[in-house]
Amino acid sequence: MNRVQNEEEYSYLQHVYQNAPFGVAVITVRGEWVQANPALTRILGYSWEELQQQRFERLIYREDLETNLSQVKMLIQNYPEQTSVEIEGRYIRKDERTVWAAVHISIMPDAEGNPEHYIVVLNDISHTKAAEQKLQETVERYTSLKRYNHDAIISLDLNGNILNANTRAEQMTGCKVSEMAGRSIARFIGERNLQRVLKEALNNPTVEQDIKTLRHKDGHMVEVITTLAPIIINNKNVGFYIIAKDFTEQRQLIMAKELAESTNKAKSEFLAMMSHEIRTPMNGVIGMTDLLETTTDLDDEQKEYIEIIRKSGETLLAIINDILDFSKVEAGMTELQEDMFDLKQCIQETFDMVSAKASAKQLEMSFTVEDDIPEMLFGDPKRIKQVLMNLVGNAVKFTLHGGITVNVRKVFEEDELIDLEFKVSDTGIGIPDNKLEAIFEPFSQVDNFMTRNYEGTGLGLAISKKLVNVMGGHIWVEKKEGPGTTFVFTVLLKNRQEPEHANSCEQKETSDTDPLNILIAEDNEINQIVLRKMLEKQGHAVTVVTNGHDVLRAAENTTYDIIFMDVQMPGMNGLETTRKLRATLPKDSCPMIVAVTANALKEDRDICLGAGMDEYISKPVKSQPVLAVLEQVKRKVGSRR
Repeated sequence: MNRVQNEEEYSYLQHVYQNAPFGVAVITVRGEWVQANPALTRILGYSWEELQQQRFERLIYREDLETNLSQVKMLIQNYPEQTSVEIEGRYIRKDERTVWAAVHISIMPDAEGNPEHYIVVLNDISHTKAAEQKLQETVERYTSLKRYNHDAIISLDLNGNILNANTRAEQMTGCKVSEMAGRSIARFIGERNLQRVLKEALNNPTVEQDIKTLRHKDGHMVEVITTLAPIIINNKNVGFYIIAKDFTEQRQLIMAKELAESTNKAKSEFLAMMSHEIRTPMNGVIGMTDLLETTTDLDDEQKEYIEIIRKSGETLLAIINDILDFSKVEAGMTELQEDMFDLKQCIQETFDMVSAKASAKQLEMSFTVEDDIPEMLFGDPKRIKQVLMNLVGNAVKFTLHGGITVNVRKVFEEDELIDLEFKVSDTGIGIPDNKLEAIFEPFSQVDNFMTRNYEGTGLGLAISKKLVNVMGGHIWVEKKEGPGTTFVFTVLLKNRQEPEHANSCEQKETSDTDPLNILIAEDNEINQIVLRKMLEKQGHAVTVVTNGHDVLRAAENTTYDIIFMDVQMPGMNGLETTRKLRATLPKDSCPMIVAVTANALKEDRDICLGAGMDEYISKPVKSQPVLAVLEQVKRKVGSRR
């Protein structure tokens, strides 16, 4: 009976041994395999025969080997007081994949009670370890996010007691986490807000908007923007996160931005006012000088005096324009106007403007454009000409003998973009090395003696640098031995060929003698005389009024071809008058309206055109722009008639 029972028990144990999901092995204390069940061979990826060729310690992951062997050694030393040990570690499969396993090792003694075999039970815990690692990564990401977040993060239970908080919360409340933990959040947000959070937060997202401050430990309130987030675990709400952003710094930034915008607006308004106030009397000086030179017979002495007045007026106007240009660039108000243009023609027109001064000094002027540069380019020719005019004008000013050259080469071309390099060289007095860094600074000039001997505001190079930067380039001075200076600048243009005609840097208009019926709206008597005389000398019929109301009455009774409209007039300004004219007169009988204003900023032109005006002339008024506008008007009037 006992034999049968023993056989049944053995059969039962053998079945368990063969079908257990965990590995079981018997190994001698010398590390030799005695037997192993199928689960162990499956976990390690070896057949029983292959496993017998391996020593057990060679299957242990290298970094875990020392720890495992030391624990087994301690087990042997402490036997029989210690009969087993549990080890968690990594093992290397036959396919070199790593297996995490929880291993239980116990000692099987021989007949005399000495350790003879190890019974090893190995359970694959790779999936558990992977889950633990993912959980740990999630916890670490959350901890890092919470710890290093710029916003305060405070976690609450459903009673409103603080569970945890991050470093930023400590800074905003003045309390350590240990001081906050277990205490009610009402201490920082108020009891009323806490009750609303607990009762309404899940269904009313506007609750967070009422939490606008956090109370600091010292009593002062910190302005915050608050977000509430429920803590959901197993589909159950177990608490809330309060995330508070310190609004103090952001409010200061907003205030600083508003102040900067206000300052820029005040600066623009001041520039517009100063432009108007200075240009209005300048209109009388330059306009009347222009009339005297072109419409009266003068003897040589009178011509000399008039020439001095004209040059002085133009010099003052150039200074005003420099200051306005620099202020516009500084305020970021410079915009590029892209057109097709002829690069060689643009350079030639720049030379034409300084040719008289260069000829008086007997200076030679020349330019070259490399053959691989397209004849027609797409960009802002007026800005390029402005930079060239500053550099070439300086070269003529500071060169007594020799000449000035401009060379243009292509730096690179990619798709439509083409980068050009301009070199403006002269044989003048040169620039000392210690002054090279300062010459592009506003109001900077090379030396005190130059301020006494040469005209200028010292703004030309500063303006050029800003304009070149706006056009995607750079400007610098090449160092060289001996006299002379070479300025280099680059600009980014487009090689986009279009069928339309290119714009030159200057568009010349021709006047026509066909008489027009013209209305002048101007409240300043001197400006009235200047513009009226210019128009009457061309044979046109001219009527003058002083305010917007008179313009409306005149336009109702008489048909005019063109109205020269001052923008700033008493009673009703030019913009409002223009809008009313456009709204009341039939389109086919509404005259052309030209703004005549001392405001010279680009946005002033945009405002005038936006109000319905057709063209814009800046004071001081000269004959050439007036004639150009008249030519445009005559073409349109002719086609209308």
